[in-house]
Amino acid sequence: MMLTEKFEQLKALFQEMEQALIAYSGGVDSTLVAKIAYDALGDRALAVTAVSPSLLPEELEDAKIQAATIGIGHKIVQTHEMENPNYTSNPVNRCYFCKSELHDTLKPLALELGYPYVVDGVNADDLHDYRPGIQAAKERGARSPLAEVGLTKVEVRQLSQQLGLPWWDKPAQPCLSSRFPYGEEITVAKLQRVGRAEILLRKLGWQNLRVRSEGDTARIELPPEQIKEFVLTTDLQKVVSAFQDFGFLYVTLDLEGYRSGKLNQVLNREALSVKL
Repeated sequence: MMLTEKFEQLKALFQEMEQALIAYSGGVDSTLVAKIAYDALGDRALAVTAVSPSLLPEELEDAKIQAATIGIGHKIVQTHEMENPNYTSNPVNRCYFCKSELHDTLKPLALELGYPYVVDGVNADDLHDYRPGIQAAKERGARSPLAEVGLTKVEVRQLSQQLGLPWWDKPAQPCLSSRFPYGEEITVAKLQRVGRAEILLRKLGWQNLRVRSEGDTARIELPPEQIKEFVLTTDLQKVVSAFQDFGFLYVTLDLEGYRSGKLNQVLNREALSVKL
């Protein structure tokens, strides 16, 4: 199916809904959903961003700016997944408990405000990765318009660019809890030090990156083609000192480079496959 056809299907989908509340993180996917929903529904669409320690403050500010640019109404709510030991113990299905908390917050809010649908930014490619959060959202009646019409990650960016959204090429930014190996306990302090480390590197000009945290070790991941430039142009000792000030003891550079979902390589993908 052509991208134009999928776009028309998305618009028709929202027109059929008549009203929709969007689970809006400020990422490229959910922002495209918010844009199309607003264009189709106007004030009958509402974007809601959940705030917790796993969301960088900079990401919240981006979400606010993007929502204002689109014109869609924007509401901020607090979620409390850090109070759930099933989440903080960081099992392989951690995202299930995160999305359960999110949609257990959004669904009552939607009903209270008169929105019959809660929709998210899950795209068609997400269905082929290990995403236990998709199950949690589905169990609570959430819909995934991008996935429903078969829109892929690449097509999300293409359509965002065609619609003139200036953040169409924004790097993916999953929650900070994704920086920890499964089984390592997640705490607010650990989330904060990872967040500070990534902010520091972004201020130095490195945008598409991850700082993985394992015990007291920080592992910097950059696109493979940028590793040499990083080593040659960055004051490495200043980076190490800053990371140690944040609470890390050791700072390493991953020579394989950044790859989305790298920590999932420890999983048995066949046994843990998720389908929408």
